Amino acid sequence: MTENFTPEERAAMKERAAEVRKQERKGAKADPEKDLLEKIAEMTDDDRAIAERLHALVAEHAPALTPKTWYGMPGYALDGKVLVFFQAAAKFKVRYATIGFNDNATLDEGTMWPTAFAVTKLGPDEEAFIGELLRKAVPAP
Repeated sequence: MTENFTPEERAAMKERAAEVRKQERKGAKADPEKDLLEKIAEMTDDDRAIAERLHALVAEHAPALTPKTWYGMPGYALDGKVLVFFQAAAKFKVRYATIGFNDNATLDEGTMWPTAFAVTKLGPDEEAFIGELLRKAVPAP
């Protein structure tokens, strides 16, 4: 079965298992934001620049989300479930990074809507768009 996954995908799955074990070991003492910032610091320059801006945008536009790592990548959770995540281009050896939203994000628009976005650089227009997505994605209390 593992032959169906790339080495990068297998590595991400191993990272996720390690994240779960670490959380179980540390429990309330865990610092998921520290872990997330360490993962961002390990990224290539281009990926790191995008991930740092996304981190700031989440803090600004969706402060209810909790930073954490998810499959070795930055993720932001609501009630323990990752709502938005960043996938570095270099991690999977692809030409663009991805900002994605899981099913708990309230981005619904009609019967079909985008949940993942390819990103090569963030400028003011992209940051404004992501801010809007984040505000829309987090369900109202």
